[in-house]
Amino acid sequence: MRILHIAPYNTAGVPVTFVKAERELGHHSRLLTLHHDGRGYQEDICLKLPLWQPEIVAKLKKICYPKPRLLQDTGLAQPRQIPPVWKPANQLAGLLLNIRDRMTRPVIEGYIKKYQLDSFDVYQLDGGHGFLKNDDFIPKWHQAGKKVICCYLGSDLRRRGVMPGIDKISDLNLTLEWDHLKLHPNIRHVYFPFDFSGFSIVEPVRREKIRIGHSPTNRAAKGSERIIDAVNKLSQKYPVELALIENLPYPRALELKATCDIGIDQLGKLGYGISALEWLAMGIPAASSIASEMESDGISHPIVPVNEQNIEERLEPLINSRELRIKLGREGRQWLEQNHDAQKIVKQIHQSAGLN
Repeated sequence: MRILHIAPYNTAGVPVTFVKAERELGHHSRLLTLHHDGRGYQEDICLKLPLWQPEIVAKLKKICYPKPRLLQDTGLAQPRQIPPVWKPANQLAGLLLNIRDRMTRPVIEGYIKKYQLDSFDVYQLDGGHGFLKNDDFIPKWHQAGKKVICCYLGSDLRRRGVMPGIDKISDLNLTLEWDHLKLHPNIRHVYFPFDFSGFSIVEPVRREKIRIGHSPTNRAAKGSERIIDAVNKLSQKYPVELALIENLPYPRALELKATCDIGIDQLGKLGYGISALEWLAMGIPAASSIASEMESDGISHPIVPVNEQNIEERLEPLINSRELRIKLGREGRQWLEQNHDAQKIVKQIHQSAGLN
């Protein structure tokens, strides 16, 4: 089967993880991104479209959007409608986006011809976004009998909303986030796909201070200030130190994560993310908030549940017991292989889409 993944960026390496798993299962799978992510994740076909550079997009948003809309936090979305639907924030934003669409259309058409992008059987939109803001390529291919899958990764559905033309024709909607189940009437949850190939269990090292790691991509979204404060308070009682891992190329960030004894992903109501999975893959115990939907379903997991109120209390047993850290680390790796294996998740998706 010929599968093309389309994503604005290779966010957290998720799209390329899908692609690798599909290739291992014998499919012809490609990833097309509109521009580089900036964190050093592997690329396949990167169009490098004008005005899609992350730093330029961030500057344009500051010009066009009110400041509250740019803030990220750890809370749940409160949309005015279900599902939330994207539209330009104002006339200026609409004008700039239309200009960008007109600028990039000829470039996109050239790449479609070069790579025969219209010849695939399945189009999975990782982020629910096509080539353009007002995309007509994907609906046209769907009309020709191609299958379209939308897979939402986080803020794409939570903050941006569905792209109306894409949502209308999507054959299957998927999400990696538990809270998205309340944001779309027709969506299924799958676990984050994880590629274990670059991860091995790290043997615990005895050192003077226990290293507690935190690796935020956005401090406000991860509750980082509270996490930093908690570790600082614990350092007054125990021999611990904080390893703050941020703004680094992905390979270097992984190197530093491997030096930690405990990892803290995030606080808030959205639950654990890729950062926790990376620590578990190394056999390092991870602490994080747990989404209420996951808790209510009674799903067993080895992640140490923490929130703003109890983080110090929940970390103390890990600090005091090397044996507990080793035990939870080993259990974490096993749980990860059982639930987050990328090939298993791809098979689930294809079965749900009627592709098997």
